[in-house]
Amino acid sequence: MENPKADTIYLGAGCFWCVEAVFQELQGVLSVTPGYMGGHKPNPSYEEVCTGLTGHAEVCRLIFDPSLITLDEILEVYWYTHDPTTPNRQGNDVGPQYRSVIFYTTEQQKEKALFYKNKLNQVGAFPSQVITEIVPAGPFYPAEDYHHNYYRLHSDQPYCQYVIKPKLEKFRKAFQHRLKN
Repeated sequence: MENPKADTIYLGAGCFWCVEAVFQELQGVLSVTPGYMGGHKPNPSYEEVCTGLTGHAEVCRLIFDPSLITLDEILEVYWYTHDPTTPNRQGNDVGPQYRSVIFYTTEQQKEKALFYKNKLNQVGAFPSQVITEIVPAGPFYPAEDYHHNYYRLHSDQPYCQYVIKPKLEKFRKAFQHRLKN
């Protein structure tokens, strides 16, 4: 059943498996779908996106209920759970598909994202400047089925153990009060 009050935003913060794992646990987030956005190739495959030549970023579509979680709270988790200062890179994941990017669907989302990006830079929240792109959402291409719920289904895999699990533990500790039951 669709929620008429739901809002949608698309977040890129490195590997979409990490983004999905974090936001699936957040109260008020109704669904998280990994996919691709921001490039020039229609209906790209994972293999094509991995070349870095499609222009697409790995993103997650977040559908959330603003009466249960605010955009401010979503952005707080977003900035906290990745490094928004490294162009085209998150840890060992390197390439334009791993860029830090917010694809907004409303002017309010754009304004808030720009406000927080500027604020983080003004207060020196990170050792380097936040370089996150803030651009209008375009066509979204859901990732192949095997990418959905990746951490939940493959938590024993090395990437999940060494990259996603520590990120999740840090997130859970900082946002205990916002986790789903």
